[in-house]
Amino acid sequence: MAAKTAINAKNLEALGAERLAELLIEISAGNTAVKRRLRMELAGARSPAELAKEVRKRLTIIARSRSFVDWQGARSLANDLDTQRRAIIETVAKADPAEALDLLWRFVALAPLVLERCDDSGGTLIGLFRGACGDMGDVAPKARVDPTSLADQAFAALIANGYVSSMNSSGCWRRP
Repeated sequence: MAAKTAINAKNLEALGAERLAELLIEISAGNTAVKRRLRMELAGARSPAELAKEVRKRLTIIARSRSFVDWQGARSLANDLDTQRRAIIETVAKADPAEALDLLWRFVALAPLVLERCDDSGGTLIGLFRGACGDMGDVAPKARVDPTSLADQAFAALIANGYVSSMNSSGCWRRP
């Protein structure tokens, strides 16, 4: 039997919704990643369309950012990006596959912008973008897009991607 102080769903549920809400507010104070996640959860609870709007805003902010991210900050950025990707796949895609596909295209378009300003020597960030490409393959048939226009869009993205033609010895893409 688990101890009554073990952190698990059953023990936390016993605290009640009001106390858990107070704790989340306290824990999120000064932690932008937690606040961002809570905002996304609230938006998703309202509707998948609201969540899509939050994801779109976050992707725009990431695209506009110009500050260098060192190897330590890359982990935080990777977590943020993965949270956005999972929100798209796990919630938006189920309600609106076409919107999810559009968000995935926006997500993948971030790759050159993010990789230019980050130390991704571990390959974590590029792995997230590769994963999003795979997610596109799962979502596209559900979005019922014209296969020819999708192929044209994918080909144009491939040609525009400066990372495709060069891979270093560790298997990470780099600009030629």
